[in-house]
Amino acid sequence: MNPLGVAVVPPEERASPFARFDLPRLLLVVVCVAIGIFLILPIFIVIPISFSSAKFLQFPPPGWSLQWYQAFFSSPAWMNALKTSATIAVPTTILATLLGTAAALAMIRSKFPGATLINAVIMAPLIVPLIIAACGIFAVFRIWGLIGTIGGLILAHTALAIPFVVVTVSASVRTVDQRLEQAARGLGASPLVAFRRITLPLILPGVLSGALFAFVTSLDEVIVSLFISTAQVRPLAVQMWSDVRGAIDPTIAAVSTLLFGFSLGVLLLVSLMRRPSR
Repeated sequence: MNPLGVAVVPPEERASPFARFDLPRLLLVVVCVAIGIFLILPIFIVIPISFSSAKFLQFPPPGWSLQWYQAFFSSPAWMNALKTSATIAVPTTILATLLGTAAALAMIRSKFPGATLINAVIMAPLIVPLIIAACGIFAVFRIWGLIGTIGGLILAHTALAIPFVVVTVSASVRTVDQRLEQAARGLGASPLVAFRRITLPLILPGVLSGALFAFVTSLDEVIVSLFISTAQVRPLAVQMWSDVRGAIDPTIAAVSTLLFGFSLGVLLLVSLMRRPSR
């Protein structure tokens, strides 16, 4: 201890910079960074190709041009596919958000026989391989006459999007104290008013996040859409698949870049909405 009464640690007892070196943690960080680079590297190859001046897929691009974006926006086939996807994705988002939010509230707040089984059925699209789900949906929709219809695609995409809404909304519901809603009920509010004025504002970030995930799920869905779409009713993802199977040109890279930018914007928006909820 020095004359001022402050304890002084001898130099030999001071912690070395290498004393806090955590090798397992460093290896974990290195592995995570390597996996991230492996997953995102193809995207950063597709983006430059979409601005290529070449007439075919070539990397690195010999020059820069917006011709493939112009080809996308001037193509009737691509525009019809984009319009079809928007026509399907918007109703899908609304239905999946309403049904998924109701299911999440029922699973978290209510205790009833068979809740575990019902929850497993709702989450099945996340577990069952999509090719199996597509075969089942095709068999049922063929009987119902929904093959090649907008309504059939909306129903199929809604079934696939509901689990994402249930997961996000359930996480928000678990953070809300149920006694707040009970207090509102005790003060004379009806169940609907208590939900609208108390519960919904508190879980709104989770609901909006689920809605965005449902929209992206519908926009990106290709396997089930391949089974139940036709040449007249073809979503954007199916059009991309058909284009890849035919003559490959950098237009597909331009479409992929646009979808990547949209998905990235959705993820950033979700993170911003979840930040206040924390």
